[in-house]
Amino acid sequence: MDLHPAAPANPVPAVSDEQLLASARRALAIETAALEALTPRLGPPFAQACRICLECHGRVVVTGMGKSGHVAGKIAATLASTGTPAFFLHPAEAGHGDLGMITRADVLLALSNSGETPELVVLLPHLKRLAVPLIVMSGRGESTLARAASVILDVGVPEEACPLNLAPTASTTATLAMGDALAVAVLEARGFTRADFARSHPGGALGRKLLLHVEDLMRTGEAVPAVAAEAPLSAGLLEMSRKGLGMTVVVDGDRHILGVFTDGDLRRALDRHIDVHATVMRSVMTTRPKSIGPRELAAAAAHLMEVHRITALPVADVHGRLVGALNVHDLMRAGVV
Repeated sequence: MDLHPAAPANPVPAVSDEQLLASARRALAIETAALEALTPRLGPPFAQACRICLECHGRVVVTGMGKSGHVAGKIAATLASTGTPAFFLHPAEAGHGDLGMITRADVLLALSNSGETPELVVLLPHLKRLAVPLIVMSGRGESTLARAASVILDVGVPEEACPLNLAPTASTTATLAMGDALAVAVLEARGFTRADFARSHPGGALGRKLLLHVEDLMRTGEAVPAVAAEAPLSAGLLEMSRKGLGMTVVVDGDRHILGVFTDGDLRRALDRHIDVHATVMRSVMTTRPKSIGPRELAAAAAHLMEVHRITALPVADVHGRLVGALNVHDLMRAGVV
């Protein structure tokens, strides 16, 4: 038996940490320069591209092949999540039936560093028949795609970060940044807000903070701890224990909120050596408690609890009547805090 396995066919060359770091620094420097070169190129063509997107009554169809296709997918996603309906169209699939996804109301945003990508060039006659505006991001202003474009955005770079000057690196970074600039300019022109963003991201943290209301999370009905003002303290303690919110709300006959009784109130009452059976809730409750409305944002309830260092809130309607309750654990389970 051979106890000495053969050496790998392609052994990894010896390279120092400093050599690796130097390569990384060089790549970042090249890509930084590519990004800095974009700013002086912004002008009327960029503004026109923004207006085309703003005036679009359909969708912005973003397309590109290879690495440009990956960038196109990200740009389409950014546009769609910031108020501009958009989707990615694979150019190779477009020639096999997916061209029907483009309508006369749409805009096509094509990404091609060379401006000669065959899968994109072949789409030009179809776009011309539909009279669809064509925005091209390319590194070559005299290319086939650029000549056919309604607007050309120059994303050319003098060199790639790849030491062979072959792998798309700086060029794709520049194209992605130009796409982000386009999306940001358009969203600001639309007056796109944080609430608009949240509606596109209901599963994210921001969506939960801006879309969830107190009424979506609050306890209702029999789950809400409540006792009458003249009820004995023993009844209030039993209600607190049963409902598990760390408090009970003290209400009148019409369920108007008169006060709350919390664990803190209980400690203060016990320090006074009171009789839990003879003492009524009115004499130990905290009056004028903090409360919140059911249509308030859940994030507002979290803020109220944090500011006043409390862990639970009664929920009151516009007339001050008790309609629900929630505590910090309800907010935590919903991902609001």
